[in-house]
Order: sequence, then C-alpha cells, then structure tokens
Amino acid sequence: MRRQVVDAPPRDALLRMATESFSLFDLAPGRVFAERFRIEKVHRHNGLAPAFLAEDQKSGELICLTVFSPSTFESTAQAEEFRVSCQAWTRVKSPHVAKVREIVALPSAGIAWVSEVPHGEALKRFTEEKKRMEIARALKVGLALLDGLAAIHHVGLVHGDIKPSTVYVDGKAKKLGVELVDGGITPGLWNAKHLGERTALIGTPFYAPVEQFGGESPDVQSDVYNVAAVLFELITGVLPWPGKSYLEIFQAKLDRHAPSMQKRAPDLELPSGLEGAIAGGLVADRRERYPSVAEFRAALERVVAE
Repeated sequence: MRRQVVDAPPRDALLRMATESFSLFDLAPGRVFAERFRIEKVHRHNGLAPAFLAEDQKSGELICLTVFSPSTFESTAQAEEFRVSCQAWTRVKSPHVAKVREIVALPSAGIAWVSEVPHGEALKRFTEEKKRMEIARALKVGLALLDGLAAIHHVGLVHGDIKPSTVYVDGKAKKLGVELVDGGITPGLWNAKHLGERTALIGTPFYAPVEQFGGESPDVQSDVYNVAAVLFELITGVLPWPGKSYLEIFQAKLDRHAPSMQKRAPDLELPSGLEGAIAGGLVADRRERYPSVAEFRAALERVVAE
C-alpha cells in the first residue's frame, strides 16, 4: 500500500536539532540513527519535532521515528518527565490511532517516538485546496476520529492537537481508513514544561478552543472542539472563524455562539441536524460543549440516520 510522504520540515526547525549528541548529518537518508534506525526520508513535521520514515533494524519493519532534540527541553528532568508521560501512549489500541510502539531515550536528554506509519495522506493537502468533502464521507471521517479519541480517552490520555495535518485518510482501502497521529505531544510538552504557568499556547490557534489561549492544558473537551473545527472545515471548505492573525482568530472565538456553517458557506445544502451537531462541539463556553466524545458521536449518528 502506498505511503504518503509530505514536504520536508522548515530548515530552521531542523537546525534546532544540532546538539553535542547528534546533528542533522545523523538524520540524513541512509544513516543509521541511535545504532538502530536507518533513515529513509522526512515524513512530516508536527511543528515541534520532525518525523522520519525509517527502517527499525531491530524488527526489520518500516516505522515512523519522531525525534525531539535535547534543545526541546530545559533540563534532563524535564525530558524525563515528558518521556514517562508519553509511555502511556503504547497502551492505546485503535485502528484510528497510529500505534505508538516505543518511547526511546536518546543521549543528552533527547527523546524519540517509534510509531507505525499512517496509511493514506494527511487531510492538510485537502483543506489547503479549499475543497469541500462530500458530507457523507466527512461524517465517516468524524465518526472514525471520535472512535479513535474514545480509545485515547479510555486510558486517561488526550490527543491535544487534532488538525488536518494530524489526520490521515486512506480512501483507497475497501473501508475508508482514518488515523490520528502525533497524539499526546502537545499535552506532554505542556505539562513537562509547565506552560500553563506562563499562559502559553502550544497547539494550533485555528483549531484550539478559547480556553487554551488562556493557558489551560488540552483536555477531553478540547479534543471534541478540535474535531468539530476540522469537520466544519471539511464540509464547508473554510475555517469556522474569519481572520488570519492570532489576535483576529482569538477575538472571533470569544463569541458565545458557535460559528454557523450556513453563514460561512451560504450555497451549501446541509442535512437536518448537522449544523446543530457540529455547533455542539464548537461552543466557546466549555460548560455548554459536549462533555465527551460519546455525546458528539451520538449527535453525528442521528444526522447519519436521518
């Protein structure tokens, strides 16, 4: 089955990896990294660390290797806190979550995630073209994402940064394949680096709920919000909120009313109940938002059944 490889990460992001223990040269195609992983090529970049396609010489399999350089962390203790918190991701089992196989400690406080390679391609390419996904197909994507999140939340974890670049869709399989990648990186770094104390946002402003702009850590309801924002964009071809800058998006999200799909895409014919189902995940006040993925899933299922 064909694997999709995205563009290489920004040069400045990769340059941050230069450390005393390893450098860009060690991650060049053909090199064996950490005496175990033969690097093939860059697969994706999540904004915090690059992920490479690599052969795991221990198992002989093609895997995805996400590398966090020591410069990501302020101390060895911080890196260890992140590593320990990430171990729980090896317990997540769902066909809709790319399996994390192992968390590897690297020299000088570096960390590497070993995970399965997602099938298909990231939704980012689709949304960048401002296309509209067929509503029935978008609902299948949404239900799959919520099933994946249910497995994540079941073990006490949250994804923390669901967006088109962390959702892979394989439309060539007999059954539509949907997989989440890069789960736990945002909340793991948030907690390890104690960013809430600094009122900092790690995540993506276009898809993050308003409470994260104020320094709150990602949680179950922020995952719900992320999925609702992605579905809104897939169906309408536009983001839920107008504006391009961080400040414009933040101000738009302060509106207590959820954004309207019909207003953002007036020519779009929506099934009965779809507007309300998506709005329930996009309400600014988390007290009025779906409390869990189960309620969101039930709302989408009602739309499918009508």
